Amino acid sequence: MTNRMHDQIYSLPGMIREVFPKFDESVRMGLDHQLCMSIKRIYVTGCGDSHHAALGAELAFEALAGVPTEALTALQFARYSAPLIPDSGPRTNLVIGISVSGEVTRTLEALLQGQAAGATTVAVTATPGSRVANAGEHVIWTTAPDFPDPAGVHTPGVRSYAANQLALYLAAIRIGEVRGKLTTQEANKLRGELLNLAHAAEQTIAACDKPAGALARDWMDAQEFVYVGGGPNYGSALFSAAKLLEASGDPALGQETEEWAHLQYFARSTNTPTLFITAGDRDLSRSVECAVAANTVGRQVVAIAPGSAAALHETAGQSLPLAGGVREMFSPLVATIPGELIAAYRAEAIGEPFFRSFGGGRSQEGGGGISRIRTSELLGAKPE
Repeated sequence: MTNRMHDQIYSLPGMIREVFPKFDESVRMGLDHQLCMSIKRIYVTGCGDSHHAALGAELAFEALAGVPTEALTALQFARYSAPLIPDSGPRTNLVIGISVSGEVTRTLEALLQGQAAGATTVAVTATPGSRVANAGEHVIWTTAPDFPDPAGVHTPGVRSYAANQLALYLAAIRIGEVRGKLTTQEANKLRGELLNLAHAAEQTIAACDKPAGALARDWMDAQEFVYVGGGPNYGSALFSAAKLLEASGDPALGQETEEWAHLQYFARSTNTPTLFITAGDRDLSRSVECAVAANTVGRQVVAIAPGSAAALHETAGQSLPLAGGVREMFSPLVATIPGELIAAYRAEAIGEPFFRSFGGGRSQEGGGGISRIRTSELLGAKPE
């Protein structure tokens, strides 16, 4: 481990084991029986990493809770979708707003607009007393043990993403169990699988660390990076690209597998590193087809997949293997680790400080200076 981002990545298995009982209890308390039984539709919303976690959990909510679910950016939900929520009866729509800091204005706005539309709101946050925590009618706490950065260092977050992902999966299981979609035995088996993701994370880190470092060194001259994923791992592709942007400042794009074939396939640059992420399930055949196409036009193709996805590994020029035996709906928690490692190694290889040291007009003030992540205009009802 050579930098603080590596430290965070290597801490993930221990963090999962440590927070699991506390998160499970928080989910059970935050999602009471009446709430779970009344739900007819779920909206999961957030910004940045929180939105990526929402995308990664959408399949779990639909498959385990048995409730139609939409994962939307906070802006899309607050200013476009919330006013049009279908009137399916009192308190039958559930809005889950995710914000680790609890101070992201757009996520606060999403909860407030959801309430104004008659929905029940749940805040998923690590920060008691925050605006988002106070705005949610129910709260799921995702507070993890402190992992402070050295003075003057700000590290791209990987622990907070894993914490959010874990809490959302537990929420899906809880709702499904209360509604009778899952038996208690089935629900507990799924919870056991979630806890075992700590071991899967350890296996993935061990298998991917050295090859990720080698790829970062091989790609010293790369000008852009593309991560590709389908289903729940579309969120993994977006998150992996986000970590590279934050860590090294490189242009990085997350794209959905089918959309890559319709768009990035035609890009002028021929040797762009292109990483296909899959759990080896429903999207596998299309991932292989796209990887063949990427090879044909000259891309540097990497497979991020379990060993069971043999056809993709055979097609790709390089592999970053994921631990096997992980359900597709839970795979984003593990499938993002290779991208995190590449981001850490890339920043180190080119000597770029994380977040570009908030230079060049960027600022930490207000959660991002001129972007005003925490201080932007808040539409609708104001929090008390």
